[in-house]
Amino acid sequence: MTDSINPIHILLIEDNEGDVVLTLEALGDGKIVNSISIVKDGWEAVQYLEKTGSYLDAQKPDIILMDINLPKMNGYEVLKRIKEQNEIKHIPVIIITSSSSQKDIFNCYHNCAAGFITKPFETAAFLKIIISLENFGISITPLAPIKIL
Repeated sequence: MTDSINPIHILLIEDNEGDVVLTLEALGDGKIVNSISIVKDGWEAVQYLEKTGSYLDAQKPDIILMDINLPKMNGYEVLKRIKEQNEIKHIPVIIITSSSSQKDIFNCYHNCAAGFITKPFETAAFLKIIISLENFGISITPLAPIKIL
């Protein structure tokens, strides 16, 4: 028996370039073997997930990391649209946002988010949170195993 685990495909939906860079750095530091696609707004995320526009050959993600404060279409709208579609509603969506509002937390879980993480202001704390997502993939999402080097 082999202990190799297939890599996962992550869709990062984030418009803040600094947070994109930190997330990519944290995933690299955590030695998570994966592939990642990045989209910068809610409408682009919908096109990616529905394989329309320039995303006809987009790879279906195993997990989605998404901010709720997105241009063109906010994260709530994207989350609701994901959870209404049989082909993609099973994909875990983890909200990573600067908001700590109880209303935002409720709305995300009400729309079936798998998790809600408030981005800390300190870079080291943000990196630690992203690295900790490797445990989410290993212990909670059997459809999205993560291989640790």
